[in-house]
Amino acid sequence: MAENQDKPKTQQIQLRIDESKMVSTYANTIRTSTTTDEVVMDFGMNLPVQGPDNQAALMFNVGSRIIMNWAGAKRLAITLGQVVRQYEERNGEIRLPTPGQPAEESDKPKLAD
Repeated sequence: MAENQDKPKTQQIQLRIDESKMVSTYANTIRTSTTTDEVVMDFGMNLPVQGPDNQAALMFNVGSRIIMNWAGAKRLAITLGQVVRQYEERNGEIRLPTPGQPAEESDKPKLAD
């Protein structure tokens, strides 16, 4: 009987999600920076632009900045890892370009005609 009294009681908390002020945006790239206390993530779009000598270039247009403490960033990393693993189990490996290797034609930035 004493054993039952020593166990802490668990209490369930109901989670309510308010999406009334949520804004959804699309990002195809992210830039990260860090401090000793936080991780700063800038989400945005890599947009093709015309550079010097009519060369194709990319402009990073930042749309959203998210700042998290390190514990929150670690939870995000774990969650994203799980979601990506589940996606790849269903759909196959997501292939990323290797740094320093030429991009495939479909991955290169294109300017509008």
